[in-house]
Amino acid sequence: MLRSISDLNLTEKDVKKLSQKVIDFYEKTADYKLQLNVKWNPFFKLFGFLVNRLFSERINQLNIPTENIKESEKLLSEIIELVSSENEEVKYTIWQRKFQSSGKVIYSGIYSTTTLPMGTTCIKAIFPLPKGNATVILKPTVSDKNELILNSSGAKFGDAGFYFLLSDSKGNYWSQYIQCFTDKLIVREKEENLIAIQTLKLWNLKVATFEYRIKK
Repeated sequence: MLRSISDLNLTEKDVKKLSQKVIDFYEKTADYKLQLNVKWNPFFKLFGFLVNRLFSERINQLNIPTENIKESEKLLSEIIELVSSENEEVKYTIWQRKFQSSGKVIYSGIYSTTTLPMGTTCIKAIFPLPKGNATVILKPTVSDKNELILNSSGAKFGDAGFYFLLSDSKGNYWSQYIQCFTDKLIVREKEENLIAIQTLKLWNLKVATFEYRIKK
């Protein structure tokens, strides 16, 4: 997903502290297999159901299970690079993940890095939607446990966080920053493999937890 971990512009101290297995995963993502467990906050299951009904079935995207997954579901994970015909440079990197059992896409997004106005380098993921897209910008930090933490928490437009971009009938574009919705991902070593814990929150209330087991 990243050409090099240096794309995140972490400090030299943080790069040395970060697990080498985590670095390898982000630089060689296509070499890894993923399994997924999902646990919902019962109060937000309706939210997941509405996402499925309004978007997932129409665009084959965000097919998030509305029931807790007790046993891990295997995912098919693929990196797709769109290359310029002029200079053969990679213009877009798409990371697509879908359930092996059903073929339904859970996430298919364009991944890159971006620099915020404050100068911080973040990971940017763009998910296509009808007449626009949803974009999440995640700020990277490294914990004392050698984990990579990606956090979308922010306070204002221009910070890390969730953004929606839509075009209207006149060709105008509108962008909205959604401060109340946050995404936090922690990637760390577990035994010989990796584990990633993704926590979605709405108004600081936990919506759902996704646990990815990652094996090379």
